[in-house]
Amino acid sequence: MRRGLNAVLAALAVAGGVWGALALYFGLRAPPPVPDVLAAGFALTMAACLLGLPGWRRWAAAAGLFALVLAWWASLTPSNDRVWEPEYSRTASASRDGDTIRLHNIRNAAWLPDGTLRPHYHDADFRLSQLNEVDLVCSYWAGDAIAHVFLSFGFRDGQHLAVSVETRRERGKPWSALAGFFRRYELIYVVADERDLIGARTDARRERVYLYRLRATPAEQRALFLSYVDRIHTLAERPEFYNTLLNNCTTNVVDRANAAARVIPYSWMLLFSGHADRYAYDLGRMDSDLPFDALKRASLIHRPDDAVQDADFSREIRRGLP
Repeated sequence: MRRGLNAVLAALAVAGGVWGALALYFGLRAPPPVPDVLAAGFALTMAACLLGLPGWRRWAAAAGLFALVLAWWASLTPSNDRVWEPEYSRTASASRDGDTIRLHNIRNAAWLPDGTLRPHYHDADFRLSQLNEVDLVCSYWAGDAIAHVFLSFGFRDGQHLAVSVETRRERGKPWSALAGFFRRYELIYVVADERDLIGARTDARRERVYLYRLRATPAEQRALFLSYVDRIHTLAERPEFYNTLLNNCTTNVVDRANAAARVIPYSWMLLFSGHADRYAYDLGRMDSDLPFDALKRASLIHRPDDAVQDADFSREIRRGLP
């Protein structure tokens, strides 16, 4: 029993050492080489305790070191006030007056072929009674298992509003799925014109982008849109950390749908966001006149190399789609 207990404690200590080193490396918002040095120092000190101290002292020392890092970790708080990458420089906010929803800081960036952008923001009013369309957008940049998933809302007056849940990165900090587990990024709802959110992926990055018309009653559409509005308002006042597994683009889409109508049970498919479209199809939220594979092929947005992102962009990308 003693040997078994020691094995369990050793496994926990090793896991705590790895977690603590990664937390320090990714979570410390300090210039290099400070995170590298502290992460390496923690890992080496933990190893020295486990290998150099006898009996119960090694477990006590390891637990004490882990508790220090955990206490620091618990003290981390998200913020809306950092030096952000230009595409995340402003936080959207929302207010409501009866049937009218006013959204502030709607992004309409011009994306250049090299991936840089010229940011532009504006405010606009949207009427709930004019909402008549909700579309699911899935953008693939590497393989078929993972996609960026977001929604776009259409109105009878021709307006379209896309909302994408993303990692809000500080300037000069690249995206990393691993870093997303360690409070490295804040969460942001990017509220934007379709020429921005969809056009960046179809025209500038040349990703495979699929657009699906979702089946929803007018009441469900309004409830879904309002759940997004409420979430945008909340994040403007109380920021949150992004989490690669628990608080990401796909989980937020599901949470918003469930906040509106409790329509999406959780599934393993949601862990692999590239299957989110198939999952929505299986739930009956897409056109079922076609088999899914045929629907997916028909829902791919085709953009010529010389395409121009003009005022007809939303109409053009939907031309020929189911």
